[in-house]
Amino acid sequence: MFGLVDCNNFYASCERLFRPDLREKPVVVLSNNDGCVIARSNEAKKLNIPMGAVAFKFKQMFKENNVHVFSSNYPLYGDMSERVMNILSQYTPDIEIYSIDEAFLQFNGYEKHFELRQHCLEMKQKVEQWTSIPISIGLAETKALSKIANRVAKKFPKQTKGVHIIDTEEKRVKALKWIEIGDVWGIGGRYARKLRSININTAYDFTQLHPQWVKKNMTVVGLRLHRDLNGHKTLRLDEEVKEKKNIATTRSFAKDLENYDDVRERVSTFAVECAKKLRKQNSYCGYVIVFLSTNRHKSQDKQYSRSIVITLPYASNINHDLNTYAICGLSRIFKKGYKYKRAGVIVGNITPMRSKQLTFFDNQKENMQSLMGAVDRINTRYHKDIIKMATQNPARTWVMRQERLSPNYTTRLTDILKVR
Repeated sequence: MFGLVDCNNFYASCERLFRPDLREKPVVVLSNNDGCVIARSNEAKKLNIPMGAVAFKFKQMFKENNVHVFSSNYPLYGDMSERVMNILSQYTPDIEIYSIDEAFLQFNGYEKHFELRQHCLEMKQKVEQWTSIPISIGLAETKALSKIANRVAKKFPKQTKGVHIIDTEEKRVKALKWIEIGDVWGIGGRYARKLRSININTAYDFTQLHPQWVKKNMTVVGLRLHRDLNGHKTLRLDEEVKEKKNIATTRSFAKDLENYDDVRERVSTFAVECAKKLRKQNSYCGYVIVFLSTNRHKSQDKQYSRSIVITLPYASNINHDLNTYAICGLSRIFKKGYKYKRAGVIVGNITPMRSKQLTFFDNQKENMQSLMGAVDRINTRYHKDIIKMATQNPARTWVMRQERLSPNYTTRLTDILKVR
Protein backbone atom coordinates (compact mmCIF):
# COMPACT_ATOMS: atom_id res chain seq x y z
CA MET A 1 0.00 0.00 0.00
CA PHE A 2 1.29 3.46 -0.95
CA GLY A 3 0.59 6.64 0.96
CA LEU A 4 0.96 10.21 -0.24
CA VAL A 5 1.40 12.84 2.46
CA ASP A 6 0.83 16.43 1.36
CA CYS A 7 1.24 19.49 3.59
CA ASN A 8 -1.83 21.71 3.21
CA ASN A 9 -1.10 25.19 1.81
CA PHE A 10 2.48 24.60 2.97
CA TYR A 11 4.09 28.02 2.51
CA ALA A 12 1.08 29.81 3.97
CA SER A 13 0.97 27.32 6.87
CA CYS A 14 4.65 27.98 7.63
CA GLU A 15 4.01 31.72 7.76
CA ARG A 16 1.26 31.15 10.34
CA LEU A 17 3.39 28.99 12.65
CA PHE A 18 4.76 31.84 14.72
CA ARG A 19 1.92 34.24 13.96
CA PRO A 20 -1.21 32.94 15.72
CA ASP A 21 -2.89 36.25 14.89
CA LEU A 22 -3.02 35.09 11.24
CA ARG A 23 -5.15 32.02 11.89
CA GLU A 24 -8.38 32.03 9.89
CA LYS A 25 -7.19 35.12 8.02
CA PRO A 26 -6.29 35.28 4.30
CA VAL A 27 -2.58 34.71 3.66
CA VAL A 28 -0.71 34.61 0.34
CA VAL A 29 2.97 33.97 -0.41
CA LEU A 30 4.70 35.52 -3.41
CA SER A 31 7.26 34.06 -5.81
CA ASN A 32 10.85 35.19 -6.32
CA ASN A 33 11.19 38.98 -6.42
CA ASP A 34 7.62 39.27 -5.10
CA GLY A 35 6.28 38.58 -8.58
CA CYS A 36 3.11 36.50 -8.28
CA VAL A 37 1.08 34.40 -5.85
CA ILE A 38 2.41 30.85 -5.41
CA ALA A 39 0.61 29.84 -2.19
CA ARG A 40 -2.77 30.70 -0.66
CA SER A 41 -4.51 29.90 2.58
CA ASN A 42 -8.06 28.56 2.34
CA GLU A 43 -9.36 32.00 3.30
CA ALA A 44 -7.45 33.55 0.40
CA LYS A 45 -8.85 30.94 -1.98
CA LYS A 46 -12.38 31.89 -0.90
CA LEU A 47 -11.61 35.46 -2.01
CA ASN A 48 -11.01 34.02 -5.52
CA ILE A 49 -7.35 35.04 -5.56
CA PRO A 50 -6.00 32.86 -8.39
CA MET A 51 -2.76 30.94 -8.28
CA GLY A 52 -0.19 32.94 -10.23
CA ALA A 53 -1.95 36.26 -9.62
CA VAL A 54 0.45 39.11 -10.45
CA ALA A 55 1.13 40.85 -7.14
CA PHE A 56 1.06 44.48 -8.27
CA LYS A 57 -2.23 43.97 -10.13
CA PHE A 58 -3.87 42.62 -6.96
CA LYS A 59 -2.30 45.17 -4.62
CA GLN A 60 -5.53 47.10 -4.12
CA MET A 61 -7.54 43.92 -3.72
CA PHE A 62 -5.13 42.68 -1.03
CA LYS A 63 -5.51 45.96 0.82
CA GLU A 64 -9.32 46.04 0.63
CA ASN A 65 -9.66 42.47 1.93
CA ASN A 66 -6.91 42.69 4.55
CA VAL A 67 -4.90 39.93 2.88
CA HIS A 68 -1.56 39.27 4.61
CA VAL A 69 1.15 39.08 1.95
CA PHE A 70 4.59 37.49 2.43
CA SER A 71 7.74 37.09 0.36
CA SER A 72 9.03 33.54 -0.05
CA ASN A 73 11.07 32.54 3.00
CA TYR A 74 12.87 29.44 1.70
CA PRO A 75 15.11 28.83 4.75
CA LEU A 76 11.99 28.62 6.95
CA TYR A 77 10.10 26.41 4.50
CA GLY A 78 13.07 24.10 3.99
CA ASP A 79 13.63 23.65 7.71
CA MET A 80 9.96 22.95 8.43
CA SER A 81 9.85 20.49 5.52
CA GLU A 82 12.81 18.58 6.96
CA ARG A 83 11.09 18.38 10.34
CA VAL A 84 7.91 16.99 8.78
CA MET A 85 9.84 14.42 6.71
CA ASN A 86 11.79 13.26 9.77
CA ILE A 87 8.53 12.53 11.59
CA LEU A 88 7.12 10.64 8.60
CA SER A 89 10.24 8.46 8.41
CA GLN A 90 9.49 7.22 11.93
CA TYR A 91 6.40 5.45 10.57
CA THR A 92 8.02 3.63 7.64
CA PRO A 93 11.60 3.29 6.33
CA ASP A 94 10.31 3.36 2.73
CA ILE A 95 9.91 7.06 1.98
CA GLU A 96 10.40 9.13 -1.16
CA ILE A 97 10.52 12.90 -0.63
CA TYR A 98 8.77 14.03 -3.79
CA SER A 99 8.84 17.79 -3.19
CA ILE A 100 9.26 20.27 -0.35
CA ASP A 101 5.71 19.54 0.86
CA GLU A 102 5.00 16.02 -0.45
CA ALA A 103 6.28 12.52 0.26
CA PHE A 104 5.34 9.03 -0.88
CA LEU A 105 5.37 6.33 1.79
CA GLN A 106 5.17 2.59 1.30
CA PHE A 107 3.55 0.29 3.86
CA ASN A 108 4.47 -3.22 2.70
CA GLY A 109 2.87 -5.82 4.97
CA TYR A 110 1.71 -3.23 7.51
CA GLU A 111 -1.91 -4.33 7.18
CA LYS A 112 -0.98 -7.59 8.93
CA HIS A 113 0.08 -5.76 12.08
CA PHE A 114 -1.62 -2.35 11.94
CA GLU A 115 -4.98 -0.88 11.13
CA LEU A 116 -3.64 1.40 8.39
CA ARG A 117 -6.18 4.17 8.76
CA GLN A 118 -5.52 4.45 12.49
CA HIS A 119 -1.76 4.28 11.83
CA CYS A 120 -2.03 7.24 9.45
CA LEU A 121 -4.32 9.20 11.77
CA GLU A 122 -1.68 8.85 14.50
CA MET A 123 1.01 9.99 12.03
CA LYS A 124 -1.09 12.99 11.03
CA GLN A 125 -1.73 13.88 14.68
CA LYS A 126 1.97 13.72 15.54
CA VAL A 127 3.03 15.89 12.57
CA GLU A 128 0.46 18.52 13.45
CA GLN A 129 1.29 18.39 17.18
CA TRP A 130 5.05 18.63 16.71
CA THR A 131 5.15 21.10 13.80
CA SER A 132 1.66 22.69 13.58
CA ILE A 133 1.73 21.93 9.84
CA PRO A 134 -1.64 20.46 8.70
CA ILE A 135 -1.33 17.46 6.37
CA SER A 136 -3.57 15.25 4.25
CA ILE A 137 -2.90 11.56 3.58
CA GLY A 138 -4.09 9.40 0.69
CA LEU A 139 -3.65 5.62 0.63
CA ALA A 140 -4.04 3.21 -2.28
CA GLU A 141 -2.46 0.20 -3.97
CA THR A 142 -0.51 2.39 -6.45
CA LYS A 143 1.27 5.75 -6.39
CA ALA A 144 -1.06 7.39 -8.90
CA LEU A 145 -4.15 6.27 -6.99
CA SER A 146 -2.65 7.49 -3.70
CA LYS A 147 -2.43 10.93 -5.34
CA ILE A 148 -6.13 10.70 -6.15
CA ALA A 149 -6.92 9.56 -2.59
CA ASN A 150 -4.97 12.50 -1.22
CA ARG A 151 -7.07 14.95 -3.24
CA VAL A 152 -10.22 13.39 -1.78
CA ALA A 153 -8.82 13.69 1.75
CA LYS A 154 -7.92 17.33 1.21
CA LYS A 155 -11.22 18.23 -0.47
CA PHE A 156 -13.43 16.59 2.18
CA PRO A 157 -11.58 17.01 5.51
CA LYS A 158 -14.69 16.69 7.71
CA GLN A 159 -15.76 13.37 6.18
CA THR A 160 -12.25 11.87 5.92
CA LYS A 161 -10.53 13.55 8.91
CA GLY A 162 -7.66 14.18 6.51
CA VAL A 163 -7.04 10.48 5.68
CA HIS A 164 -8.66 8.64 2.76
CA ILE A 165 -8.04 5.06 1.63
CA ILE A 166 -8.94 3.69 -1.79
CA ASP A 167 -9.13 0.01 -0.91
CA THR A 168 -12.09 -1.20 -2.98
CA GLU A 169 -13.00 -1.15 -6.66
CA GLU A 170 -16.05 0.94 -5.86
CA LYS A 171 -13.95 3.65 -4.17
CA ARG A 172 -11.43 3.61 -7.05
CA VAL A 173 -14.09 4.13 -9.74
CA LYS A 174 -15.91 6.79 -7.71
CA ALA A 175 -12.72 8.78 -7.14
CA LEU A 176 -11.59 8.52 -10.77
CA LYS A 177 -14.95 9.74 -12.03
CA TRP A 178 -14.67 12.73 -9.67
CA ILE A 179 -11.19 13.84 -10.83
CA GLU A 180 -11.03 15.96 -13.99
CA ILE A 181 -8.46 14.87 -16.55
CA GLY A 182 -6.46 18.08 -16.20
CA ASP A 183 -5.99 17.41 -12.49
CA VAL A 184 -4.47 13.96 -12.93
CA TRP A 185 -0.86 13.68 -11.77
CA GLY A 186 1.43 13.39 -14.79
CA ILE A 187 -1.02 14.71 -17.39
CA GLY A 188 0.03 18.20 -18.41
CA GLY A 189 -1.91 20.87 -20.26
CA ARG A 190 -1.00 19.60 -23.74
CA TYR A 191 -2.15 16.04 -23.07
CA ALA A 192 -5.25 17.28 -21.23
CA ARG A 193 -6.33 19.30 -24.29
CA LYS A 194 -5.68 16.34 -26.56
CA LEU A 195 -7.70 14.00 -24.36
CA ARG A 196 -10.61 16.40 -24.02
CA SER A 197 -10.74 16.67 -27.81
CA ILE A 198 -11.67 12.97 -27.92
CA ASN A 199 -14.16 13.35 -25.05
CA ILE A 200 -11.88 12.06 -22.29
CA ASN A 201 -12.88 14.40 -19.44
CA THR A 202 -12.17 12.45 -16.24
CA ALA A 203 -9.51 10.16 -14.86
CA TYR A 204 -11.96 7.28 -15.23
CA ASP A 205 -12.43 8.03 -18.94
CA PHE A 206 -8.66 7.87 -19.30
CA THR A 207 -8.48 4.43 -17.69
CA GLN A 208 -10.99 3.10 -20.25
CA LEU A 209 -8.70 3.92 -23.19
CA HIS A 210 -6.96 1.01 -24.92
CA PRO A 211 -3.35 0.63 -23.66
CA GLN A 212 -2.00 0.60 -27.23
CA TRP A 213 -3.60 3.99 -27.94
CA VAL A 214 -2.10 5.41 -24.74
CA LYS A 215 1.37 4.09 -25.58
CA LYS A 216 1.21 5.40 -29.13
CA ASN A 217 -0.04 8.88 -28.21
CA MET A 218 1.44 9.39 -24.74
CA THR A 219 4.58 7.23 -24.82
CA VAL A 220 5.50 4.56 -22.29
CA VAL A 221 5.33 7.15 -19.48
CA GLY A 222 1.62 7.64 -20.15
CA LEU A 223 1.15 3.88 -20.30
CA ARG A 224 2.68 3.48 -16.85
CA LEU A 225 0.31 6.09 -15.48
CA HIS A 226 -2.61 4.34 -17.23
CA ARG A 227 -1.71 1.02 -15.60
CA ASP A 228 -1.23 2.65 -12.19
CA LEU A 229 -4.67 4.28 -12.30
CA ASN A 230 -6.17 0.92 -13.23
CA GLY A 231 -4.76 -0.51 -10.01
CA HIS A 232 -1.73 -2.31 -11.47
CA LYS A 233 1.35 -1.39 -9.46
CA THR A 234 3.72 0.10 -12.04
CA LEU A 235 5.33 3.23 -10.58
CA ARG A 236 7.74 2.44 -7.76
CA LEU A 237 9.27 4.74 -5.16
CA ASP A 238 11.83 7.18 -6.62
CA GLU A 239 10.31 6.74 -10.08
CA GLU A 240 9.14 9.95 -11.74
CA VAL A 241 6.04 10.13 -13.89
CA LYS A 242 7.97 12.36 -16.28
CA GLU A 243 11.64 12.27 -17.09
CA LYS A 244 13.58 15.50 -16.59
CA LYS A 245 14.53 16.75 -20.05
CA ASN A 246 16.16 20.07 -19.19
CA ILE A 247 17.47 22.23 -16.35
CA ALA A 248 16.75 25.93 -16.15
CA THR A 249 18.00 28.92 -14.17
CA THR A 250 15.89 32.01 -14.82
CA ARG A 251 15.37 35.24 -12.92
CA SER A 252 13.49 38.51 -13.08
CA PHE A 253 15.85 41.38 -12.37
CA ALA A 254 15.27 43.62 -9.35
CA LYS A 255 15.41 46.56 -11.78
CA ASP A 256 15.43 46.89 -15.56
CA LEU A 257 18.85 46.42 -17.17
CA GLU A 258 19.92 48.22 -20.35
CA ASN A 259 23.69 47.75 -20.33
CA TYR A 260 25.11 44.66 -22.06
CA ASP A 261 27.75 44.04 -19.41
CA ASP A 262 25.11 43.97 -16.66
CA VAL A 263 23.00 41.44 -18.56
CA ARG A 264 26.08 39.39 -19.44
CA GLU A 265 27.02 39.14 -15.77
CA ARG A 266 23.58 37.75 -14.94
CA VAL A 267 23.59 35.26 -17.83
CA SER A 268 27.08 34.11 -16.83
CA THR A 269 25.84 33.45 -13.29
CA PHE A 270 22.84 31.51 -14.61
CA ALA A 271 25.07 29.35 -16.84
CA VAL A 272 27.36 28.51 -13.91
CA GLU A 273 24.33 27.61 -11.78
CA CYS A 274 23.09 25.23 -14.51
CA ALA A 275 26.53 23.60 -14.67
CA LYS A 276 26.45 23.09 -10.90
CA LYS A 277 23.00 21.47 -11.09
CA LEU A 278 24.23 19.14 -13.85
CA ARG A 279 27.20 18.01 -11.77
CA LYS A 280 24.99 17.47 -8.74
CA GLN A 281 22.98 14.86 -10.66
CA ASN A 282 26.03 13.45 -12.49
CA SER A 283 24.89 14.61 -15.93
CA TYR A 284 26.11 16.41 -19.03
CA CYS A 285 24.15 18.63 -21.39
CA GLY A 286 24.30 18.86 -25.18
CA TYR A 287 22.90 22.34 -25.81
CA VAL A 288 22.35 25.70 -24.13
CA ILE A 289 19.34 27.99 -24.60
CA VAL A 290 19.65 31.67 -23.68
CA PHE A 291 16.62 33.97 -23.59
CA LEU A 292 15.96 37.64 -22.90
CA SER A 293 12.77 39.61 -22.47
CA THR A 294 11.58 43.07 -21.53
CA ASN A 295 8.81 43.78 -19.02
CA ARG A 296 5.57 43.04 -20.85
CA HIS A 297 3.61 44.76 -18.09
CA LYS A 298 5.19 48.11 -18.99
CA SER A 299 3.29 48.71 -22.20
CA GLN A 300 4.78 52.20 -22.52
CA ASP A 301 8.26 50.69 -23.08
CA LYS A 302 9.52 49.09 -26.29
CA GLN A 303 9.01 45.32 -26.13
CA TYR A 304 11.50 42.66 -27.18
CA SER A 305 11.83 38.95 -26.48
CA ARG A 306 14.27 36.52 -28.06
CA SER A 307 15.88 33.17 -27.42
CA ILE A 308 18.64 31.19 -29.10
CA VAL A 309 19.85 27.58 -29.01
CA ILE A 310 23.59 26.92 -28.99
CA THR A 311 24.62 23.29 -29.61
CA LEU A 312 27.77 22.30 -27.77
CA PRO A 313 30.49 20.52 -29.79
CA TYR A 314 30.72 17.98 -26.97
CA ALA A 315 28.60 17.16 -23.91
CA SER A 316 29.74 19.07 -20.84
CA ASN A 317 28.97 20.24 -17.31
CA ILE A 318 32.04 22.46 -16.88
CA ASN A 319 31.49 26.06 -15.80
CA HIS A 320 33.82 27.47 -18.45
CA ASP A 321 32.13 25.60 -21.32
CA LEU A 322 28.53 26.49 -20.47
CA ASN A 323 29.52 30.05 -19.63
CA THR A 324 31.36 30.52 -22.94
CA TYR A 325 28.48 29.28 -25.10
CA ALA A 326 25.81 31.08 -23.07
CA ILE A 327 27.62 34.41 -23.52
CA CYS A 328 28.07 33.60 -27.22
CA GLY A 329 24.31 33.16 -27.49
CA LEU A 330 23.62 36.35 -25.55
CA SER A 331 25.84 38.40 -27.87
CA ARG A 332 23.72 37.26 -30.82
CA ILE A 333 20.33 38.18 -29.37
CA PHE A 334 21.11 41.26 -27.27
CA LYS A 335 19.85 44.54 -28.72
CA LYS A 336 20.62 48.01 -27.42
CA GLY A 337 17.85 50.41 -26.55
CA TYR A 338 15.67 48.00 -24.57
CA LYS A 339 15.02 47.70 -20.84
CA TYR A 340 15.43 44.02 -19.98
CA LYS A 341 13.49 42.59 -17.06
CA ARG A 342 14.18 38.87 -17.32
CA ALA A 343 16.78 36.45 -18.65
CA GLY A 344 17.58 32.80 -18.28
CA VAL A 345 19.72 29.84 -19.28
CA ILE A 346 18.26 26.41 -20.04
CA VAL A 347 20.38 23.33 -20.73
CA GLY A 348 19.05 20.26 -22.51
CA ASN A 349 19.89 16.96 -24.19
CA ILE A 350 20.87 15.73 -20.74
CA THR A 351 22.83 12.48 -20.57
CA PRO A 352 24.46 10.56 -17.67
CA MET A 353 28.16 11.19 -17.14
CA ARG A 354 28.87 7.47 -17.35
CA SER A 355 27.70 7.30 -20.97
CA LYS A 356 29.46 10.33 -22.43
CA GLN A 357 30.09 10.10 -26.18
CA LEU A 358 33.64 11.26 -26.92
CA THR A 359 34.37 13.31 -30.05
CA PHE A 360 37.50 14.12 -32.03
CA PHE A 361 37.24 17.75 -30.90
CA ASP A 362 36.59 17.05 -27.24
CA ASN A 363 39.12 19.19 -25.42
CA GLN A 364 38.03 18.49 -21.85
CA LYS A 365 40.63 17.10 -19.54
CA GLU A 366 39.92 14.65 -16.75
CA ASN A 367 41.33 17.01 -14.13
CA MET A 368 38.60 19.56 -14.98
CA GLN A 369 36.06 17.35 -13.22
CA SER A 370 38.30 17.24 -10.14
CA LEU A 371 38.63 21.02 -10.27
CA MET A 372 34.87 21.51 -10.55
CA GLY A 373 34.34 19.09 -7.65
CA ALA A 374 36.72 21.13 -5.49
CA VAL A 375 34.95 24.37 -6.44
CA ASP A 376 31.54 22.89 -5.56
CA ARG A 377 32.76 21.65 -2.19
CA ILE A 378 34.26 25.03 -1.25
CA ASN A 379 31.19 26.97 -2.37
CA THR A 380 28.91 24.57 -0.49
CA ARG A 381 31.01 24.65 2.66
CA TYR A 382 30.84 28.43 2.93
CA HIS A 383 27.18 28.59 1.84
CA LYS A 384 27.85 31.13 -0.89
CA ASP A 385 29.63 31.17 -4.23
CA ILE A 386 32.97 32.60 -3.21
CA ILE A 387 34.70 31.09 -6.26
CA LYS A 388 33.33 32.58 -9.47
CA MET A 389 34.04 32.96 -13.17
CA ALA A 390 35.82 36.14 -14.24
CA THR A 391 32.68 37.19 -16.12
CA GLN A 392 30.73 37.19 -12.84
CA ASN A 393 30.76 40.09 -10.42
CA PRO A 394 32.92 38.86 -7.49
CA ALA A 395 31.24 41.29 -5.10
CA ARG A 396 27.69 40.49 -6.10
CA THR A 397 25.50 37.83 -4.60
CA TRP A 398 22.10 37.38 -6.16
CA VAL A 399 19.55 38.92 -3.82
CA MET A 400 15.85 38.67 -4.52
CA ARG A 401 13.47 41.48 -3.87
CA GLN A 402 11.76 40.38 -0.66
CA GLU A 403 9.96 43.39 0.72
CA ARG A 404 7.58 41.29 2.85
CA LEU A 405 10.00 38.71 4.21
CA SER A 406 9.17 37.10 7.55
CA PRO A 407 11.91 36.24 10.10
CA ASN A 408 13.82 32.97 9.83
CA TYR A 409 12.38 31.77 13.14
CA THR A 410 14.04 28.36 13.12
CA THR A 411 17.31 28.87 11.22
CA ARG A 412 18.76 32.19 12.39
CA LEU A 413 19.67 32.91 16.03
CA THR A 414 18.80 36.59 15.81
CA ASP A 415 15.28 35.70 14.57
CA ILE A 416 14.36 33.26 17.35
CA LEU A 417 11.25 34.36 19.20
CA LYS A 418 11.82 35.86 22.64
CA VAL A 419 9.19 34.98 25.24
CA ARG A 420 8.77 37.61 27.92
